[in-house]
Order: sequence, then C-alpha cells, then structure tokens
Amino acid sequence: MSQRTLYDKIWDDHFVAQREDGSTLMYIDRHLIHEVTSPQAFDGLRQNSLIPRQVGTVVATPDHNVPTTDRSKDIEGIKDPISKLQVVTLNDNCDEFGINQFKLNDERQGIVHVIGPEQGITLPGMTIVCGDSHTSTHGAFGSLAMGIGTSEVEHVLATQCLVTQKQKNMLIEINGQLQKGVTAKDVTMFIIGKIGTAGGTEHVIEYAGSAIENLTMEGRMTLCNMAIEAGARAGMVAPDEKTFDYVANRPFSPKGSDFDKAVKYWASLKTDPDASFNATYSFEASEILPQVTWGTSPEMVAHIEDCVPETIENDKTIKSALNYMGLKPGTKIKDIEVDQIFIGSCTNSRIEDLRAASKILIGNKISNKIKRAIVVPGSGLVKKQAESEGLDEIFKSAGFEWRDAGCSMCLGMNPDQLKEYERCASTSNRNFEGRQGYKGRTHLVSPIMAAAASLEGKFMDVREI
Repeated sequence: MSQRTLYDKIWDDHFVAQREDGSTLMYIDRHLIHEVTSPQAFDGLRQNSLIPRQVGTVVATPDHNVPTTDRSKDIEGIKDPISKLQVVTLNDNCDEFGINQFKLNDERQGIVHVIGPEQGITLPGMTIVCGDSHTSTHGAFGSLAMGIGTSEVEHVLATQCLVTQKQKNMLIEINGQLQKGVTAKDVTMFIIGKIGTAGGTEHVIEYAGSAIENLTMEGRMTLCNMAIEAGARAGMVAPDEKTFDYVANRPFSPKGSDFDKAVKYWASLKTDPDASFNATYSFEASEILPQVTWGTSPEMVAHIEDCVPETIENDKTIKSALNYMGLKPGTKIKDIEVDQIFIGSCTNSRIEDLRAASKILIGNKISNKIKRAIVVPGSGLVKKQAESEGLDEIFKSAGFEWRDAGCSMCLGMNPDQLKEYERCASTSNRNFEGRQGYKGRTHLVSPIMAAAASLEGKFMDVREI
C-alpha cells in the first residue's frame, strides 16, 4: 500500500461508496447540532417520514442566540423573538427525536466546539460534522471535522453519511520555539497572513512540526479552528500522547480495555514518513510575533511592531477595508485605540485562554477609554472551573464583565454587539464587515493581547508587560 497522510487514512476508513457523479459517500461518526442550522433539517425529516439513523451519535446544544447574562429565566430570558423561537425549536426537536441535548441551564451547555472536546464527544480518527463552519476545531484531535449546510444536516441525520469530495493534502510545518507572548492564535493568524484566505482552498491542512507538537490541546484547537479562514475544508493535527491524555476519562470517551484498544488505533493515524502532499509550507516559530488584524478579512493582518499598509492607491480591496475600519495608511498598530474588549468564542474561550488573560490583569484596571470589556467562558464547565480558581474575581476587579457561556460577541446574532463605528479587540475568528454588529470594527487578537489592550485602551506588545 502506498504511503498515506493522516487525512488519507481517516478518509479510507470512512469511505462508503463512489457515486456516479464522482462524489463520495462518507460515513459520519459524530454529528453536533445547534439552534441555527437545524430547524429546517428536522422539518425535512418529518416531511419525509424519517428518523435519525443513529440518534446516539448526535449531540445538541444552543449557543449562537443565547443570552450571556442572567440565565435565571431560562428561555424566557431570551428577548429577541426569533432567537427564542430557534432555541425553543431545538428543545422540541431534540425531545421529539430523542437526541441528547445540553439545554440552556445545563452546566454542560456551551459553544458546540468547546463542549465536544470537553465531553469526549470528539475523539481521534472520527469523522465529525456540524452545521457551523468552525467545526474544523475538532481536527486538533486527529479527526476529520467539517462544517456542513442545513440540507446536509438533514442528510446526515437520516443516513449517517455525507456526500462529499476528496480534498487535496496540504502540510504546514512550524518548527522551533515560539517567543514569549506568542500563542496558537498568533500562529494561525500568521499562517493566514502568509498563504491568504484562499490559500487552503480544496485542501485539508495538516499542521506539524516541533512548534505544533509543543502546543497544548487547547492551542491546537485554536489553530485548527481558523483553518477554515485559510480556505481549507478542514485542519488536522496528528494525535499523540497529549491527545490521549486529554480525552481519557471524559464522559463520552471509551473506558477500560476499550480505551486501550482505541489508543492503539489512534496511534496508527500519523502520516506515513514518505507520504506526499499536494502543497507544503514551512515556517520558523521565531518569525512569529503577536498578531493583530487591521482590515476586514483574516488575511489582513500584521504583527504588533508593524503598520497598516501604506500604499493603497492601486488596491481597491485594501482601500475599502481601511475606509470601513476608519484607519489611515501607515498607521502604527500600536496607535490603534479600541472601545471594547471581547474574550471568548469557539477560538479562545477555554480555561487555558482565561488563565492566560487573567495573568495580564492581576492588580490592574482597564483603561477609562474602554466602554465595555467582557469575558465569556466557552461552556458552563469552563465557567465553573474558572470560578473555582478565582479567575472571575481577577477579571471583575480589573473592570471586565463576567458572563455565562455562549457565542456572544463573535457574531451579531445575539444582544452582545458593537455599536456603529465602535472598535473591538476580539479573540474571535472573523473580522468581516458587520460581523460583531452594524458598522462595528473588529480586530482579531489572542486573549493576552486583548487583555493587554484593555489596560491602555489601545494595542500594545504583550511581550513588554
């Protein structure tokens, strides 16, 4: 047999059939759902008199539309009628079809891409889908995790299979030691800045190299989360001892001898030594500095010592982005002032992220230039853990609001939004026009860079703190 990549191995293990049109039917191990992309899928099941083929493989939670303040009123606390209807509909659908759901006031509720790994729902070697583009997060465990559309949600529910196409293989290697103050978020933003938002189109990215191996599982999740922003179908990291230790004893993980058997299989998923890739990129970790986006696409990024582009006359895209962002050509990144701080999202809301940000804030207060600073844990369990460590008190003492779990300010789909022309240092994954609210201006950064910006009311080099 020819040498295979990690992606090839999982693909081969889940191949069902080749279709006449050239597409492939692939078996799906795990299906995660939330309130936004599932209502029509369940309606489709009813209209066709179908039921989920393997209901035990499906796990649901509301996350996009949920309020992150005052959960005491449960669903009745959701003020927007459409948001409320979506959450109610998710509850009703899950109850009707017997789907396991972590409801709004369940302490396990949270962002779907946080609770999956947290619960051991996400495991190495799996195929995982969700009606959400950042499903690529789960690839950190050596799984093939892909976002799907609403019609595909219905198809997977009904058949346990996905109609898809084999992608090309891309290898991105980062070797060496990351500098102090440089995080996985900076690594993934640096990569996108180098290869562009279309660089990974029609590829699955495997991240490798000593710097990737040295990342924690939380860091690998951040890395893979933004593979989709590089245009890739998915991002993956080969499973190793860190992976096995992380998933051990999780509620949904195999136990006892089953776990030992699973580890034996998982360990076989590494890319073979002589496997070939369609595209390869290699970078040195020492090249990477703390990153800040300045425009309206994740590829519009610079390091903290740099400036926004100085020459824009012949580039309408850059000119338009700077106009939207209210920035002048040549502006130093360190001179950009911000109005709001958001620490959260499926990219950076895990306990490691909150610990790192809180260290920056110990004994400090946010600048009086900051209108609002919020911390939104990725799940109820992350929130509980942070509170047990006293992190909530550090954030609150510094002037941050301490919230309940949810997608929050990552996207303008709930009450946590920017006002017109407000500028936000955000730990989320997208900085598109209007992403955080109408005419809101988003700068993507790591949790420690966001915390640092809160102290001065502008971006600063976290390495100097």
